[in-house]
Order: sequence, then C-alpha cells, then structure tokens
Amino acid sequence: MCTPLCTPFSWPRRHLLLTLAGSAVLLAGCGRKPQAPARPQEFDAATACALDGMLLADYAGPKAQVFYVGEARPHWFCDTVEMFHALLRPEQVRPVQAAFVQDMARADWERPRGHWFDATTGVYVAGSRRHGSMGPTLASFSTERDAAAFAARHGGKLLRYAEVTPDLADLSGGAMHDSRM
Repeated sequence: MCTPLCTPFSWPRRHLLLTLAGSAVLLAGCGRKPQAPARPQEFDAATACALDGMLLADYAGPKAQVFYVGEARPHWFCDTVEMFHALLRPEQVRPVQAAFVQDMARADWERPRGHWFDATTGVYVAGSRRHGSMGPTLASFSTERDAAAFAARHGGKLLRYAEVTPDLADLSGGAMHDSRM
C-alpha cells in the first residue's frame, strides 16, 4: 500500500520538492561576494592583445579592454574592431561586466594612452582614412561632436555602439576593408 508521500503528485510530496528547490536556489547565491565595478586600467609595453598576441604599445589607433564577469583583469584588444569582433560573435556567451575604449579626441593617435570611457556610450567613426593596428578601424569618441569633427577631417560614418554590426567587425577583410565604404 502506498502512503500519500509516495504518489508522484501528492500535495505533501510537491510541497517538499518545491521547498527543497527553493532552498537550493536561495543557497546558490550564498558565499558569493558581489564583484566590484570594473575600472579601466592602463596597458604597458608588455600588454598583449587577447586575440592575436600583438603588443598594444607597438601600434597606433584606438585600443579596448573588456572585463568579463568573474575575472579581475581585462582582456586587451589592440584595436576597437577586435573588441567588437570578440563581443559580437554569436558564440560569445560570457557575460561582460564592462568594456572600455579610448577617446581619440584626447588620446594621441600614434601612441594612445589613457582617456578611457565606457564603450557602450561611445560614438564610433567607421570608414575613415585613419588606420589602427588592424588597418581600417572604428575610431572611438566619447562625444558626437568630436566624432563628427574627426569624420569631417578624415571621412567616415558615425555610429553608436548598438549600430556596430558583425560585418563592420569582420577581421577577414569584410566591410571594413571595402574601399567603396
């Protein structure tokens, strides 16, 4: 003879399973410290790109750094195109805590240092005559005014972060290498 607890859908059994499941969910977050907000760091002469190992200090143009959740150190990119390539790939599933790029209205194009800001708030210029470490780049600016001034001098089209598409971050010679753009 079966007791009320042994039937698969009995109220006491369902109550017990829901209580255990709820407890497991609540306990899953115990002991975890909230991650401190990411702050931009500065690269040095030995800092290498996460995608290709190139030394950031050896190349002109805007750089980028991405902090993934649970990692204290950034993944560095010697070009903003590489950052977008990494973040926009369909297989990219790691949660991003923060991404920073350089404000090229303030940083020296040939030897950029400092002037980091949140990449998601930036205005980018695609298709300009200025090149970064990977050739054509997405020049990064913290204000639309500075991006427009750059585009007036060097050509290109203004884009917000959300408007950058995977084809603009194609490292195989796609849209960024199309001379008709």
